[in-house]
Amino acid sequence: MAPMTDDKVKRRLTTVLCADVYGYSRLMEADETGTLETLRRYRTAIARLVERRDGRIVNTWGDAVIAEFASVVEAVQCAVEIQQEISSQAADAPQASPMQFRIGINLGDVMVDGSDIYGDGVNIASRLQELAEPGGVVISSSVYDQVHNKLSVGFDCLGQRPLKNIAPLTSYRLTLGGRAAAQGSFPIEESATPSERARAPRIEDRRELSSATNVVSDWLARLPRPLAAALTVSAFLILINLFTGNKIWFHWPVAAILFGVVLRMVLGQRPESDSKTER
Repeated sequence: MAPMTDDKVKRRLTTVLCADVYGYSRLMEADETGTLETLRRYRTAIARLVERRDGRIVNTWGDAVIAEFASVVEAVQCAVEIQQEISSQAADAPQASPMQFRIGINLGDVMVDGSDIYGDGVNIASRLQELAEPGGVVISSSVYDQVHNKLSVGFDCLGQRPLKNIAPLTSYRLTLGGRAAAQGSFPIEESATPSERARAPRIEDRRELSSATNVVSDWLARLPRPLAAALTVSAFLILINLFTGNKIWFHWPVAAILFGVVLRMVLGQRPESDSKTER
């Protein structure tokens, strides 16, 4: 057995957050000094938020920021707080072309070299941020699996998107209040007024409605196709009747539809029964 050497590549599973300035070259062309000052200010804020969520800044090359977290939940919460902080600072000092970040988050295996990390785990996070809208956050399916039932945010499945030099993978966009997690769409702060809280999105209510819809869909899928179709049409007729007039009429077409479907199912089974009897 060959002895182990100290230069063996070290690996670990970690959550990688990659943030990048949208349209950085355009901003620098318009105002180099102002853009650099804004970038420095935002990087300071990002570093503070990353540290508060028990993460660490890995690299800040160019206009990008790469951070890693031991906790997937903390990484996603940090991403939301970063976008919220940048949105707040931009509102306090309005600019003709405000600086916005796009953020991608991935949970994956990385190679460790001193304080740096490398590998697909990092590359995927970088590619995911390219899918994000300015001020938005996109996460990989591995991150979604860990956080979708732990955070009060919504998720839009983007499906499998082609990524440069990386096999297509399923990704999710963070949404809050039915919109992408972008500027101005973050959770209401604890100091919000009662009226503001009343207007806040009822995410839990939407989740319950979605769950109920899934239960009904699964139940219909287990029924014979003609019967499922008849029940669906009947439900639409009932809703149309209830919302369009005072006179109740839906029972006649619904009864006819259900009778026809049941009769068809019974008659469709008779030849098989008769053939079994003959045998």
